[in-house]
Amino acid sequence: MSAAKKKVSDDITKDMPIGKVVMEHPETVDIFMNHGLHCVGCAAAHFENIAQGCEAHGIDADILISDLNKVVKKKK
Repeated sequence: MSAAKKKVSDDITKDMPIGKVVMEHPETVDIFMNHGLHCVGCAAAHFENIAQGCEAHGIDADILISDLNKVVKKKK
């Protein structure tokens, strides 16, 4: 498949580390906080992915991912 036909997604996904998402998209901090994922600044955010954080805090990962992507796309 050629590079032109290959779609590269820059969407945020559940397997991305929380810290990386926050560093690359600081506008997502409020979204994480509003969903109850307050560990955006803790040490775990550097190695824990979004799915793991959601599971640990009882948060619906699909809704969080949707909201994160909405705020990132607004910035573009």
